[in-house]
Amino acid sequence: MEACFIVTRIHCAFLFFLAPALLLLLQQLKPCEAQSTTTVAGNATWTLLVENAGIASMHTAVTYMGPVIFLDRTDIGPSQIALADGICRNDSLDQTDTFDCTAHSVMFDPDTNTVRPLYISTDTWCSSGQFLPNGTLLQTGGFNDGVQKIRWLDPCAANETCDWVESDTDVLQAGRWYATNQLLPDGSTFVLGGQYSNAYEFLPADGSLLYNLDLLSTQGYFDWYPFVHLLPDGNLWIFANRDSILFDYTHDIVLQNYPTIPGEPRNYPCAGSSVLLALDGDYTDAEVMVCGGASIMAPGNVTAQYPASQTCGRMVVTSPNASWTMIEMPFRRNMGDMVLLPTSEILIINGAQNGAQGWNTATNAVFNPVTFDPDTWTFVVEPATTIARVYHSTANLLPDGRVLVAGSNCHIMYTFTGDFPTELRVESFSPTYLDPVNDPFRPQIVTFSEIVNYNTSFNVEISLPTAPTGNIGLTLTSSPFTTHSFSQGQRQIKLPVTAPSLISGTDTYLLTALGPISTTVAPPSWYMLHAINEGIPSGGIWVNVQY
Repeated sequence: MEACFIVTRIHCAFLFFLAPALLLLLQQLKPCEAQSTTTVAGNATWTLLVENAGIASMHTAVTYMGPVIFLDRTDIGPSQIALADGICRNDSLDQTDTFDCTAHSVMFDPDTNTVRPLYISTDTWCSSGQFLPNGTLLQTGGFNDGVQKIRWLDPCAANETCDWVESDTDVLQAGRWYATNQLLPDGSTFVLGGQYSNAYEFLPADGSLLYNLDLLSTQGYFDWYPFVHLLPDGNLWIFANRDSILFDYTHDIVLQNYPTIPGEPRNYPCAGSSVLLALDGDYTDAEVMVCGGASIMAPGNVTAQYPASQTCGRMVVTSPNASWTMIEMPFRRNMGDMVLLPTSEILIINGAQNGAQGWNTATNAVFNPVTFDPDTWTFVVEPATTIARVYHSTANLLPDGRVLVAGSNCHIMYTFTGDFPTELRVESFSPTYLDPVNDPFRPQIVTFSEIVNYNTSFNVEISLPTAPTGNIGLTLTSSPFTTHSFSQGQRQIKLPVTAPSLISGTDTYLLTALGPISTTVAPPSWYMLHAINEGIPSGGIWVNVQY
């Protein structure tokens, strides 16, 4: 126990001054750990959707209209897809190609597996984003001429012609490169950190411009893309490097400092990931999970290829006595994406077992995803893909329950040779619950209300091939902005729901659910609604949670 106590309190900043041998020894010390079970699954499948999407998606977001936005950076030279109608981008500030007739963002239609080029003007390299309550995708920052830019895209159907808009008047108050965004209960957006700023701001601007956050100013290089989760009490949990705080952003006050997580640094460029577990019950408790990371020696080190972290930490952050419980994954992993599935399980996908984020600084790709059940603390090793997804890859839940996997580019320019070529292929991963063997248990939502109001009952009618043997669950899952192994704004809410009642003369069952009790539990936005029967989800439908 004494060793565990000491390890959890060694700060990343001090590790810079330790000898490498001692550093590696410290990282290998085992904290107090929970036991996990690892098994091997069948029946999950991979499908290649697109051979060439035109760009390698560094940032991905699924819109409530159906199409998915892929976004790369502009200063990477020509992509593999031309802009429409002979349009070209003329940017004297671009550091690679001032006259460029190719697209660096596309709209992907998962129903037809087709792409349409979109026009992005300024550089979106390592930027951030979040969906607004009306479904508009707000996109902020980047590099060079994009570092203070505010952009948005109002989603449209695949056969329509929506595109990016960049503001000529509104700008960020600080340069944002590697920042994080979080939708707030009032519908505004919290924007934090990045290479150029330790401060946070709000969009729309609140008139007070910038607020410094000491947590970031003490972490050095390892605090980019900080993990931010909105808790059901309205405060923010913010994690950088290995430390985290409970933060009252309305009063600019740190309410609680949490124990340091054992092991390696977890944020960029050490490339762990984090998720807020599904909110349930009376929503007073909230638990976070942080998985993966890299040795502090790994970033920028092309030759040594230090092993990635194999640990996850769980912590009930609403507890005044919060502490980390550690668990080992089946594989070492950095650059993994954590995706909340409709079943409230967590898919950990993509990444590498050695190295860190950066240009050509990782090896030994992890081809097998794993699924983690937070109730039983068990991992399932899923079937492997054949495509390496390392730096700049993404994974996002689709309404139909598949996980869309795109991107991977560890090169300064598009490079199609070598061990990890720039990846333009797009895949989907279908979890075991989509296997047709489960169809006898699969519910289908047939009648629903597109508008869900807070703390208000609403009805959902579902059909089932066979009579249910228990209660049917309903979950709301947000659509995050996914980049650099963190899904900004990802959250899931389990709704209170009545037992299913058979509607006379039909195979349809009536469920009555209660909308989220507050905007702190579920900020106003579009969510995917799934019905869950015996662990098998329906296809999702989009509902708008609003006042």
